[in-house]
Amino acid sequence: MLDKIGIAKRLAKELKDGYYVNLGIGIPTLVANYVPKGIAIEFQSENGVLGMGPFPFEGEEDADIINAGKQTITTLPGASFFDSALSFSMIRGKHVHLTILGAMEVAENGDIANWKIPNKMVKGMGGAMDLVASAENIIVAMMHTNKEGESKLLKRCTLPLTGVGCIKKIVTNLAVLEVTNKGFKLLERAPGVSIEDIKNATEGTLIIEGHIPEITF
Repeated sequence: MLDKIGIAKRLAKELKDGYYVNLGIGIPTLVANYVPKGIAIEFQSENGVLGMGPFPFEGEEDADIINAGKQTITTLPGASFFDSALSFSMIRGKHVHLTILGAMEVAENGDIANWKIPNKMVKGMGGAMDLVASAENIIVAMMHTNKEGESKLLKRCTLPLTGVGCIKKIVTNLAVLEVTNKGFKLLERAPGVSIEDIKNATEGTLIIEGHIPEITF
């Protein structure tokens, strides 16, 4: 089973040289710490930063340099800062190659719910709705089940939707799955996790074909 860092390390394998990448709040922000050697990535944050680096070491934080989740970050040489209007023009103009988001629920058809739980106070959907409406390559980072052990990979989302039919791939603490027109296709399983474990933790249709390798880094 993977922890949050393990999920981030696996997500980092999806990065390609020259990609412009938006990282959502939560587990996705950790991906900036694990960029594979030999490739250059431009991380974009919708609060107006291009060229984010890994998180700063303790004692080296600058409270004026933050990501969309209000976490302190570092910037790489050549980084730039701009207003939200320009930032969202980049997103809506499809200039971001990959978006990595957290989620509360994902449906087998690629629907995502990640911004609101009814009757609970929320700050708003942030940039999520613009990202899912504009991005063509969206990967979700999430825990496979909730705190009660109930699946978060569903036949149909129960929470208010952020986007419809937009998710391409999911990396959880148990598995890597591709969203297809027939359901969740199992691609990889976390170390020490059996296919039966993944079946039991997945409410939506799970497609298993051939040998399913363990996740490697």
